[in-house]
Amino acid sequence: MSDRPEGTGNAGAGAGEEGVAWSGPDGAQAFAAVDAATDWLLGYPFVFRALAGWIDSRHVLVDYGCGPGKVADHAARRLGARVLGVDTSPEMLALARGSGTAVAEYHLVEGGRAVCLADGSADAVMCNHVLASLPTEETVLAVFGEIHRILRPGAPFVLLATDPACSGTEYASLRIGDPGEEYGPGDELTVRLRRTDGTWQSMPNHAWPVELFPALLERAGFRDVVQHRPTVDEGLALADPDLAAGRTWSAERSKPPLVITTALAD
Repeated sequence: MSDRPEGTGNAGAGAGEEGVAWSGPDGAQAFAAVDAATDWLLGYPFVFRALAGWIDSRHVLVDYGCGPGKVADHAARRLGARVLGVDTSPEMLALARGSGTAVAEYHLVEGGRAVCLADGSADAVMCNHVLASLPTEETVLAVFGEIHRILRPGAPFVLLATDPACSGTEYASLRIGDPGEEYGPGDELTVRLRRTDGTWQSMPNHAWPVELFPALLERAGFRDVVQHRPTVDEGLALADPDLAAGRTWSAERSKPPLVITTALAD
């Protein structure tokens, strides 16, 4: 399992943009420079809202596939829980630990297993944009199975993913796939991400239609699966006011690209 997409060279890069492989130190630095404005409007605030009713300072929240730690640290401050970020990339974890503002704890996933976590030791798990790095249904199920292992019975799992059905639309900080293309489960597609300096980078990814998630989660031992596609009007009430006011969000209004899936561990 890899929780960040891997590729080589300039696969999918267009004129004036750079293709990035997420493995290794260069990939970690590139991921840390992503703007992620669309996620901070329509994604992460809704993940935190879904978790807020379940956890507080008494609880352990795991960020599975935490990358450079920005979301894990934000969750720790906002929710007050003890947050453990886990990732397969030592380079990502080094960035997370060295950020200077880190408040979460960070641990390595080895051989598909978060070895630092015992069975049933987590009160909640969030998993943001990890599935896009997984090439097969078996690898998706393996991630869901590991998350189920570390959750206590009845605890919530919150999953954030892009919808490959929104391919070709250029959003404030990303474009999923190419215009006019349709993608099936596990198909390769290129995602373009805007950097904080305004330039773009491309990355190889895998398409996982969001309507597949409920059945896969149930196979992995979850129940009470619910999906929600946040809208801009909802996001404006939750997101940072400066971020919300800084863009028109026209593409996000016409075709919101992110889906929040919540489920409970049996």
